[in-house]
Amino acid sequence: MSADDVLRLVRRNPVNAALPQCHLVAGCVFQAVWNARSGRAVDWGVRDHDVFYFDAADVSWAAEDAVIRQAERAFADLPARIEVRNQARVHLWYRQRFGGGYPQLSSAREGIDRYLVACTCMGVDAATGALYTPNGLDELVQGVLRLNPLTPQPELFAAKADSYRTRWPWLRLAA
Repeated sequence: MSADDVLRLVRRNPVNAALPQCHLVAGCVFQAVWNARSGRAVDWGVRDHDVFYFDAADVSWAAEDAVIRQAERAFADLPARIEVRNQARVHLWYRQRFGGGYPQLSSAREGIDRYLVACTCMGVDAATGALYTPNGLDELVQGVLRLNPLTPQPELFAAKADSYRTRWPWLRLAA
């Protein structure tokens, strides 16, 4: 069986099909690189595994919660916290939670594009296994933390960067 065969089977699963534009994102992806460079296990310090999907057909909390509950059942045997979020509805709650505006998105990848730290904008496409890195990998590998101009919130960036630098002291702020 080839990788293509596996991907075809994965796409036939109705649960997977119910999560259009599904991506594994955030710390469980980029922290693996920093942990490897630090000589740690790739899963060291990963608090949760974030999954982005995009479904604009129903942006209600009830619809997203149904997907979250479905994911909880599907991943119940994993010793990890899985957080599933519909990127089509982030604009509805972002200001209240983080302050500042957030545009209505048209894809899950646009959500990935908007992480506070530019080098952490990355995700793995669940359907294809492809790595999505809109800003490339150079700064991630070099440990350069730069404010993402798509999410210009310096206070939140500073807090996030400080948190990262506490765990990976070799990281540095962009000049």
